[in-house]
Amino acid sequence: MIRVLHDNPQMSGTLYVVATPIGNLEDITLRALRVLREADLIAAEDTRRTAKLLTHYAIDTPTLSVHEHNMRSRIPHLLERLRSGSRVALVTDAGVPGVSDPGVELVHACAEAGIPVDPIPGASAALSAAVVSGFPLTPLTVLGFPPARGKDRTAWFLALAQMKHTVTFFEAPHRVVRTLGELAPYLVERQICAARELTKAHQEVLRGSASEVLERLGPPRGEFTVVVGPAFNILENKEIQISDEDALREFGELTNTMGIRRREAIAEVAKKFGRSTRYVYAAVERAKNAAR
Repeated sequence: MIRVLHDNPQMSGTLYVVATPIGNLEDITLRALRVLREADLIAAEDTRRTAKLLTHYAIDTPTLSVHEHNMRSRIPHLLERLRSGSRVALVTDAGVPGVSDPGVELVHACAEAGIPVDPIPGASAALSAAVVSGFPLTPLTVLGFPPARGKDRTAWFLALAQMKHTVTFFEAPHRVVRTLGELAPYLVERQICAARELTKAHQEVLRGSASEVLERLGPPRGEFTVVVGPAFNILENKEIQISDEDALREFGELTNTMGIRRREAIAEVAKKFGRSTRYVYAAVERAKNAAR
């Protein structure tokens, strides 16, 4: 079968970074379908998942498994194919390759080798969730997945909370409840939007504080995209400032030394510093996590 790309007669030996649907198979561009059909090889994160898309659109281009665990070993072979004039389409399971998915290393290697890289834009879970959140999107930071455990996870939450603009990240269904619960003290009343199964039949978008979203969250199903809204006037007011360490110390004196119950101690500290009880609770929890 002869494959000819019609955009430019000099397009041979090009890596095409192709965005694929994030759920609904209709969310793919005509250009992406043509590139996939006319390429010499499709480098796919999971050839089985990509096969569903290719079968749906009757595309019979050969595929090669290229994922995070074999990317380094695959790159020399792919560069050789590209240098010899092959047209390679890079795809991941869903969305744009390189956005919290494999692909950056191959694109970098092609750039270093002087091999043309052509983006084929399309669906993106990060941008789709950000758009439906209703939050201001300039600037917007995409963080990927949180670390699974340890001090890196705590540091990740703290770094996110210190970003005052809109931030989006991904989370797996089996970890989203834990993540929202641990994130709540860092965000206090800052609004979030949690979107799951975007573009699919059971699409769901929840808005509110992390604690409020967690209360309304049903049985987790499907990958989540979480958008954290900007921090409007959370720390930029004329109330008395209180550090996390100060809050923990005041709380500790009331509970450990004076024997006051936890809820009452939170209320006392909040009253002393002119803060909400939710703010003080979050500060105490952050200080405890930092001390672990």
